[in-house]
Amino acid sequence: MVNSRGYSHSRASSTSKFLPRKPTLYTITVYIILLFAFSIVIFLFYTRDVLEDEQKPLSSEDSQFVQMQDELWNAPSSHGLHPCVKPTSKYKATQGWDRYMTVKSNGGLNQMRTGISDMVAVARIMNATLVIPQLDRRSFWKDSSTFADIFDELHFMTTLQGDVRIVKELPRQLESVPRARKHFTSWSSMGYYQEMTHLWEEYQVIHVAKSDSRLANNDLPIDIQRLRCRALYHALRFSPQIENLGKKLVERLRSRGRRYIALHLRYEKDMLSFTGCTYGLTDAESEELRIMRENTNHWKMKKINATEQRIGGFCPLTPKEIGIFLGALGYLPSTLIYIAAGEIYGGDARLVELKSRFPNLIFKETIATQEELKAFAHHSSQTAALDYIISIESDVFIPSHSGNMARAVEGHRRFLGHRKTITPDRKGLVDIFDKLEAGQLKEGSSLSYQVTQMHKNRQGAPRKRGGSLPGVKGRARFRTEESFYENPYPECICSSKKH
Repeated sequence: MVNSRGYSHSRASSTSKFLPRKPTLYTITVYIILLFAFSIVIFLFYTRDVLEDEQKPLSSEDSQFVQMQDELWNAPSSHGLHPCVKPTSKYKATQGWDRYMTVKSNGGLNQMRTGISDMVAVARIMNATLVIPQLDRRSFWKDSSTFADIFDELHFMTTLQGDVRIVKELPRQLESVPRARKHFTSWSSMGYYQEMTHLWEEYQVIHVAKSDSRLANNDLPIDIQRLRCRALYHALRFSPQIENLGKKLVERLRSRGRRYIALHLRYEKDMLSFTGCTYGLTDAESEELRIMRENTNHWKMKKINATEQRIGGFCPLTPKEIGIFLGALGYLPSTLIYIAAGEIYGGDARLVELKSRFPNLIFKETIATQEELKAFAHHSSQTAALDYIISIESDVFIPSHSGNMARAVEGHRRFLGHRKTITPDRKGLVDIFDKLEAGQLKEGSSLSYQVTQMHKNRQGAPRKRGGSLPGVKGRARFRTEESFYENPYPECICSSKKH
């Protein structure tokens, strides 16, 4: 029995050496630390090549490409220039004049905006109380919008209260009195309007039948020029409804891509008819535009040579030409492009070649909901205001034609710090496009070099406003001057901080 018990104890002791022990907390901690350290070693081993690649400097070709892309988007240097619209020390506050000026604005949105700004200055010169202008309802767009539908009426009145007395309506007692009805001469001087003050001797109300281009571009007192800038850039703010949606659309564009181009593609029926430009159109389309021009009474030019117009650079670039132009400048196919325009003549079919080169074309209808746009239906001036806001805020603005909106946006972008605006040299580009069509030139480095060189000084950099063309005499010279609202430098853009 003793031997049996002894054997059993001995076997149990030897077996216990091989049974697993319960791991302690210390042992578990050590194992975890070792495992974690091993994982780090493995990770560093496999990512060593990746880290080395990331630390390698860019090749000269890659560096050059990045620099070129930055140059395409970066605004030109403003050289320390800044907006200056404050009146001089000689400027006197307005008085409450008991004589009134009513205004019938004419044209599209931006033609009316600049015209209203002119009328603010004219009212100041003639010591008149300005009645809130009526907007054009008979133009091509037939927009029934009122002043308050498009602009912040109260803001307009209060912003200018130190410059001009503004009222919403004529006093009732003056509604039926005789009025002096005037078509003031285009591009008139301060002296002209000072002479017109003799009308107050017989009339208490003057009605101005047209508002656009009523003031000269140059040779006006600096306080009058700055008043025009205060009216256009500060007082004529869009209505809250338009401003709010415009800002939302800009934010949505930014969320799709960090940068975007606003392309004012003025390939619309009214512009093609007005300019007589039919290049690339069918015979039926050309005839439709001719009939429209014949039937529009206030368009003076009826017979237009379409070929001469195009060669002279007076036609808007076609969507296809814009695509070639953007590619030659160096913009990538992935570039986000907002189309600031109404209905393109010929519809989507006319945009096929542009979209094949730049597929990321964005329209209002793309980034706004149907519900958001519902309030703007059949109000082209209000939708044009949305385009204006998006164009002002864009990284690059490119107009296909130098119309009223193109000039107004360019001037505003200059005023805000010379934001990049590329103005196509349409006359020079036509020659290039014709060579491409004839097979005398191919797309590639040679084309890019020619287009880039042609436009190196057309990017919105600071410069003084251009005067009339040489050799043009008489009043015709005013028509050839650069518009004040296209480039308000130097009167409203200064280098001195005193202004």
